[in-house]
Amino acid sequence: MIGIVDYGMGNLFSVSKALERLGAVSFISDDPKQLSKSSGIILPGVGSFKDAMGLLNEQKLTGFLQEYANRGGWLLGICLGMQLLFESSEENGNTKGLSLLPGDVIRFHGTDSEGASYKVPHMGWNQLAFRGESSILAGLKEDYVYFVHSYYVRTKDAEVVKASAKYDVDVPAVVGKGNVFGMQFHPEKSGDMGMSLLKNYLKLVEGRVWA
Repeated sequence: MIGIVDYGMGNLFSVSKALERLGAVSFISDDPKQLSKSSGIILPGVGSFKDAMGLLNEQKLTGFLQEYANRGGWLLGICLGMQLLFESSEENGNTKGLSLLPGDVIRFHGTDSEGASYKVPHMGWNQLAFRGESSILAGLKEDYVYFVHSYYVRTKDAEVVKASAKYDVDVPAVVGKGNVFGMQFHPEKSGDMGMSLLKNYLKLVEGRVWA
């Protein structure tokens, strides 16, 4: 059973409906005791990194998620939820994240190396470029997914990046290390590709493949 973390800043309904279409049983909760019974957890998110971490701390979910992941529980962060997996964000001042993956979250510059401006937030469909092999990408071909974000991850470990997308810079789009994964885009809004990625996560949770 998949637990979806409800801390007040996630697209809970769209994620749960996507899992339902894949035949997965899920529940939405803000209770660490209930979430601890999950075979895998999804941390969605939209909005401000600072506000999200404030709510996670307030609801005593920060320590729970860190402990859950550190003991081997499967964890998937989506959009802002992916950014929260990293060490810090510069959004609205420097804010400490869950520190489950190495790296920091920074804002798109809005101006490229030649001085031309580009649109922020990054919004729309971009093609993934795979970076080596990963079980979360097993059996898939590079395809388009849907992004909405103004900040991106600058990782300290290139091996964490499983797929990227080009938007002035190479944006980490799918990340993972061990039992912790993240998707910067919205898989539940990304058509067949997004559903296939969620299906691969479910396979990991169900123990049918290894990370």
